[in-house]
Amino acid sequence: MIEKKKLPIGEEFFRNIRTKGFYYVDKTEFISELLRTRGSVNLFTRPRRFGKSLNLDMLKTFFEIGTDAALFENLKISEEKELCEQYMGRYPVVSISLKDVGGEDFQTAYETLSTVVSEEAARLGFLMESSRLMQYDKARFERLAENRLEKPSDLYNSLKLLTRLLRKHYGVSAIVLIDEYDVPLDKAYQNGYYPQMVSLIRSIFSQALKTNENLEFAVITGCLQIARESIFTGLNNFKIRTVSDVRFAKYFGFTDLEVKALLDYYNLGEKFGLFKEWYDGYRFGNTHVYCPWDVLNQCDKFCESKNARMESHWENSSSNHIVKDILEHSNETTRAEIEALISGECVEKPLISGLTYQDFDSREPQKRQTYLWSILFATGYLTDAGEPAGKVHKLVIPNREILEIYEDRIHAWFETRAVSNTERWKEFCKAVKRGDGEKVGLLFDSFMNDSISIRDTYVRKEMKENFYHGMLLGLMRAEESWIVKSNAESGIGYTDILIMIPSERVGCIMEVKYAENGAFETACNQAMKQIEDGGYMAVLKQEDMRTIHKFGIACYKKSCRVTAQTM
Repeated sequence: MIEKKKLPIGEEFFRNIRTKGFYYVDKTEFISELLRTRGSVNLFTRPRRFGKSLNLDMLKTFFEIGTDAALFENLKISEEKELCEQYMGRYPVVSISLKDVGGEDFQTAYETLSTVVSEEAARLGFLMESSRLMQYDKARFERLAENRLEKPSDLYNSLKLLTRLLRKHYGVSAIVLIDEYDVPLDKAYQNGYYPQMVSLIRSIFSQALKTNENLEFAVITGCLQIARESIFTGLNNFKIRTVSDVRFAKYFGFTDLEVKALLDYYNLGEKFGLFKEWYDGYRFGNTHVYCPWDVLNQCDKFCESKNARMESHWENSSSNHIVKDILEHSNETTRAEIEALISGECVEKPLISGLTYQDFDSREPQKRQTYLWSILFATGYLTDAGEPAGKVHKLVIPNREILEIYEDRIHAWFETRAVSNTERWKEFCKAVKRGDGEKVGLLFDSFMNDSISIRDTYVRKEMKENFYHGMLLGLMRAEESWIVKSNAESGIGYTDILIMIPSERVGCIMEVKYAENGAFETACNQAMKQIEDGGYMAVLKQEDMRTIHKFGIACYKKSCRVTAQTM
C-alpha cells in the first residue's frame, strides 16, 4: 500500500511542503499572474487562514537568488519555461511577517518589531562578507542584525537599508514581502497605542516602498485594507486586491475542484457534501472558495476516523470580538438584520474599503455600523451573495461554520442579558422546577422578545431547533446548583436538555421543536411523544429523581408554547 502524503496543517513554508512529503494544492499560477499585472506595491487582503502566508513564502522561494528549481517541478508554473528562465532565482528578497508584532504597550510592540527585522537581517548575514559593501555599510548592517538600533530612525530605515545593501551586493533590485501587515495595528487599537503604531508602520513603509530605487516590487498581505492615507501615503503604482476583485481570486482558498481532488486522494470523496455545507460559500471576485484551514483540519479528522463529527476549526484560530462588538452595539434594526442573516437571507449594506481603527469609535451610530459591517465582510464573517452594486454589497453568512459562530455569540449575549434581569430569571427557574409549563412559556417568550430569533426561511428545521435549544440551555446553566446536560443519552435516544436538581430530587426533560408556520400545538405534541417513545425519563429514575417534569417546547420566530406533564 502506497503511503499517503501528510496534510500540511499549519505548514507555512513552501520548501518544507515540497521536500517533506506534504500534500500541496498548486497555487503557483499566482506567480505568473502577479508578474503580468503587478504594480510596484501590491496589497492582497483576505481573511485569516486563507493561504496568504504560504503564498508569500512561495514567492520568496521562487524569486530568491540561489533557489532550487526542483521545488517547482511538475507544478503549473514550471510549464512557463521562458518566465521561469527570466525570473526564477533572479532576485534578492527581504521577507518579514508582522503576525507576532504587538504587546500591551507601544514599547513592547516596538521591540518586537525590531526583533523581527533584525532576524531577517541576520538571515542575510552573508552581506558581512560582501566585497561590494563599504565598511560603514557593514557597520550599520551589523547593528541591525544584532538588534542594536541606536535611535528610532534606524528602525524606520531598516527595510530600505536591506534593499540598498542587497542591490549593492548583487547588482539587482530587491523584492520586499510583508505578511500580516495589519496585525500590529489591530493589537495597538485593542491596547490603546494605535496612533503611535500607525506612525511607526507608516515611517517604515514610506522609506522602504516610496521612491526606493533599490526596490523591484513589494507584495503585502493582511486581512483589512487600512486607509491609504493612514500608512500608504504618497505611494504611486499601488495596487490593491481585495476579496471583491476578480483577478487573483482563485489563489487564496480552495476551489470546488481542489477540494474534490484532495478528498478523493484521501479516499473521502463521499464527504464532499459535508465539506461544502460547512466550509464553502466564500465568494472572492466571481470565484467560490473554501477555507483551506477548515478543509485540511477536517480531512485530518476523517483520516483518523471516518465517523468523526464536523467541527469548526477557523473559529478557534481567530478572534470573534467583532461579532461580539456588533451585537453589543445593536439596535432594533441591526438585530432584525442579524435575524435575516442567520435565517439564510441577505442584507444590503454600503461598505467602506479603506479603514482606520479610529473610525470604529465614531460617535455617529450609522457611521460606526457601516465600519462594523465592513470589517465583518473583510474578515470572513460575511461574504458577497452576488455582484456588488458599487459600494452596496448583498451580504450573507458564507457557511454553517460561520453561522455557528454567530449563534454562539448570540447565545452568550442573550444569556448575559437574560440573567442580568435577576428577578425574571429566578421566576423562570422556579417555574421550571415546579413544572409550570404555562409560566415557562410566558417567561421564555419575554426573554426572546429581547433577543434575536430565527425566521421561517431557508435554514433547515433541525438548525432552527438547535438555535432555540441553545437559548434555553444558557438560561438553565446559569443556575449553578442544577446539573444540566445537553443531548444527553437516555432511554433509547438523546434528549435535548436534561436537568437534575439533586437537593430537591427534581428532574426535568425538555424537548425543543420548531413550529413550522406557527403550528405550536402540533410541535408540542410531537415533542411530548418523542419524550415518551424514547423513554427519556429512564436516566432520571435511575438517579432517584422523585419528581420528573416533561416539557414539550415549540418555538416559532420570537414566540413559544410549552406543554408540561409531571410524573
